[in-house]
Amino acid sequence: MAFAPILRRVSAAKNLFPLSRLAAGSILSCRSLQTGASGDDGQPSPPSSIAGYHVSSGGYMRGAVYREPNQPLTIEEFHIPRPKSNEILIKTKACGVCHSDLHVMKGEIPFASPCVIGHEITGEVVEHGPLTDHKIIKRFPVGSRVVGAFIMPCGTCTYCAKGHDDLCEDFFAFNRAKGTLYDGETRLFLRHDDSPVYMYSMGGMAEYCVTPAHGLAPLPESLPYTESAILGCAVFTAYGAMAHAAEIRPGDSIAVIGIGGVGSSCLQIARAFGASDIIAVDVQDDKLEKAKTLGATHIVNAAKEDAVDRIREITGGMGVDVAVEALGRPQTFMQCTLSVKDGGKAVMIGLSQAGSVGEIDINRLVRRKIKVIGSYGGRARQDLPKVVKLAESGIFNLTNAVSSKYKFEDAGKAFQDLNEGKIRRLLHNVTVFGKHNPSSSVSPEISRFCLPSSVADDLFLRISFNIYPIALLGKLHRGNQKWFRFVKLYCFSPT
Repeated sequence: MAFAPILRRVSAAKNLFPLSRLAAGSILSCRSLQTGASGDDGQPSPPSSIAGYHVSSGGYMRGAVYREPNQPLTIEEFHIPRPKSNEILIKTKACGVCHSDLHVMKGEIPFASPCVIGHEITGEVVEHGPLTDHKIIKRFPVGSRVVGAFIMPCGTCTYCAKGHDDLCEDFFAFNRAKGTLYDGETRLFLRHDDSPVYMYSMGGMAEYCVTPAHGLAPLPESLPYTESAILGCAVFTAYGAMAHAAEIRPGDSIAVIGIGGVGSSCLQIARAFGASDIIAVDVQDDKLEKAKTLGATHIVNAAKEDAVDRIREITGGMGVDVAVEALGRPQTFMQCTLSVKDGGKAVMIGLSQAGSVGEIDINRLVRRKIKVIGSYGGRARQDLPKVVKLAESGIFNLTNAVSSKYKFEDAGKAFQDLNEGKIRRLLHNVTVFGKHNPSSSVSPEISRFCLPSSVADDLFLRISFNIYPIALLGKLHRGNQKWFRFVKLYCFSPT
């Protein structure tokens, strides 16, 4: 793929254009990236109102624009986007580089163009849209730190009403089908001619972005902006797959095929859910070695041995309870379905080129009760806060989450490296906006058994405590009272 290593800068017209034709409200002015006055750099707390923000450009920003398949990204100037009701304007601090964006940029997945890519972000709240619900304003005040999920639920459709945010009708009908938000309009307009540019999710590869509030979660001060960007896609996708599609239970065996950003996150989530045999499958030894530190109990190099045969050998000839396909290739699709035991579940989370077809042995599917299920992501309102808690507690390790860091101007180079396989660490790269303080990383010393209560609420039913020694129950008791009451009731009750 012919991504130029140096991005082309598109020159803007000298004339300034008003924002009056956008959403109601005064022209936004927000802080310059050079001020470094928020979050990781240790500067004073942000202002409590929008009036405290300013930029020298007078209300404009830059964004990374995709226009044609296999062509370089361009850095173009935009009017700062304006949020509408129940939407929030975010000053972007970091944005992950993901294969989903790459699929769009290579023309493998159809999407409206031109568009701003980028769909996993962290940032700072700058403005609320007019008539935004007061509860949203209270939860996300101006200046607060947030992380954004790539699935941005509307909160009102039939699926959202049932809690199935991952199937939000408006997200698929408007954002994925048309590149807009849920009124059918984009929030991005070029500075020089006011022409519209579409949004892949929130269009996070820009200095500012607008997202529906239901797709956000608060980001605590203990978590760094940079590493935390992957929580909105890589970790969020893995959590949704493990919790809702795979429904991992303690003692389950699992194989994860493809140890990239999402696959490696699956390893950590499976471990947190109590899986026993956790088998990592890839073709790169460095990824497999790293997988051991993230929860894999066994590794399989599919370039050197038959992955399905090896998985069955590890599991005593049975196959795994759950196999996860995280690459989106027909070959690995078949490997996934062949790796599960009778009655097992094959979970597909890797996106592929449009029109790709996976094959399956129909007779085995029918006779052996094989379940095949897709999983696109988590449920933002339920799952994103839990994902944040997993990272905050140290159960999910963010320390080694970022393999490389790029300046915003080098976004095209980041995608070029991703496409050429030069990025060999396990999780997504992150393009950084502004400064980063490495000293704010998560401490790896936090016990993985001292779960926050909101996470324990979701996980404690997944744990069968009678498989753990009594000494461990003491740790659980100190970490969370709810867990101990559950143990006492179901493991020690004479009835």
